[in-house]
Amino acid sequence: MVNKDPEVNQQLKIIFLPDYRVTMAERLIPAADVSEQISTAGMEASGTGNMKFAMNGALTIGTMDGANIEIFEQVGKQNIYIFGLTVEEVEGLRPRYQPREYLEKDERLKRIIYAIRSDRFSQSEPGLFRPLYNLLMAPTDIYLHFADFSSYAAAQEAIGNDFMQPAKWATKALMNTARTGIFSSDRTIKAYADEIWGIKSQVQEQDRW
Repeated sequence: MVNKDPEVNQQLKIIFLPDYRVTMAERLIPAADVSEQISTAGMEASGTGNMKFAMNGALTIGTMDGANIEIFEQVGKQNIYIFGLTVEEVEGLRPRYQPREYLEKDERLKRIIYAIRSDRFSQSEPGLFRPLYNLLMAPTDIYLHFADFSSYAAAQEAIGNDFMQPAKWATKALMNTARTGIFSSDRTIKAYADEIWGIKSQVQEQDRW
């Protein structure tokens, strides 16, 4: 629907890249302006892909989760777009989460969810996304999608405003590249050796010949 809309498709297109692999990443990552890492806080194990994006100058939008935390610590809060609940807030909210309360408070969210329910995006396959709607509306949704929506929308608006200021955006991008050298494979392997494998690196004498 996005790609066929004569007004929207002049500004935005959605594409799917099949068989994603290292050789494709080598071309895709340096070309990206924004890296979306939007896991619910506490649900992402690591996420080294966002480190690669940040090292190549893409600005991260994400929750305080996984590698986003390390990126935040390195690049500074002014050079990353953090939104949503913290791990502690997620854990505190989960037992009493009521998605309908968030739905009624946000007209943008309501339009999106009702559009999914209405088959707007699946006109040739009625009911295709009804299971998704039911999952999102269930208090048992462990990802608490609705709880982070308003904050996510605000972060996206901030990104849009900043992107329209080339000098400001370039500064943020450069700071991401300049401050993320710590995310090297050498450091990672050394940390694994010290903290997980319990082995010491062997320093060999240089060849004297």
